[in-house]
Amino acid sequence: MRFKAAAGLLVFVLAAAGLLRLAFFVIDAQSDTQSRISIGSKADTEGLLLAEIMAQLIEHDTHLKVVRRTQLGGTHICFHALLAGEIDVYPEYTGTALIAILNRPVESDPTRTYLEVRRGLADGYGLEMLRPMAFNNTYALAMSDRRASELGIRKISDLVRHRDLRAGFPAEFLGRRDGYPGLAETYDLHFSREPVSLEAGLMYDAVAQGKLDVIAAYATDGRIAKFSLRVLEDDRRFFPPYQAAPLLGKMADAAQKRAVRSALERLAGRLSDAEVRRLNALIELEHRKVSDVAREAVHALLSAETRR
Repeated sequence: MRFKAAAGLLVFVLAAAGLLRLAFFVIDAQSDTQSRISIGSKADTEGLLLAEIMAQLIEHDTHLKVVRRTQLGGTHICFHALLAGEIDVYPEYTGTALIAILNRPVESDPTRTYLEVRRGLADGYGLEMLRPMAFNNTYALAMSDRRASELGIRKISDLVRHRDLRAGFPAEFLGRRDGYPGLAETYDLHFSREPVSLEAGLMYDAVAQGKLDVIAAYATDGRIAKFSLRVLEDDRRFFPPYQAAPLLGKMADAAQKRAVRSALERLAGRLSDAEVRRLNALIELEHRKVSDVAREAVHALLSAETRR
């Protein structure tokens, strides 16, 4: 009987210990989940760079573990990942949010654009767009400087006289209202041959090799200087401002959201066009690691704050 009682007690103790270990495992797992923040990005160099800068700022300022889910795809893929809670934050552009997400008319004033986007995302989706960074990565049509000089082309409206030029644009630009469809309507610009769809890297190579005449560039792209491109003046002010800003998801943990917001507010009004163009060039042209370039940018931001 004593043996059975002892055996029963041992079983009870082992079972209790097992339950205790399981409880600690569940608590640890919940704690680990609660301490994570997931950052996404679009599938382009600048999106990846901005996401990494944001990640490193959060790691510097908080104890949160940052999970990087970068290069997800285009605007709508990232936005729906945010709505679904698959990511907690990603860098978005004010003009892109205005046109492609909120489906609002084009607005040329940067402040009004941001305020309209901030209200629209908050009211319609419960999301929060923080204050934007300084640079404006606007869309721009570009040509090789040599070819543009030959034809006397300096602004977008000049292209109307040269409809036989060969154009190539990224797929998203071809489909968005703030891309080629709206541009064609505003300028009455219709090429003799439909523009081809190309990934950005191939597009720049094609214009450099003379296979294309006109491409859709980005104002902060380091390849503009490398390939000696002329950015055409948007003389009818078609393109809205595209200032990058962190876009925060709903995030159930209020304290965690406050910590993330505080870390990312460091970026408000920082990073000029020239600085972002330089950082992009380090990655695209000098093939530096994104994490290393982002680390240098974060160090510069923090050092500038110390000197204030």
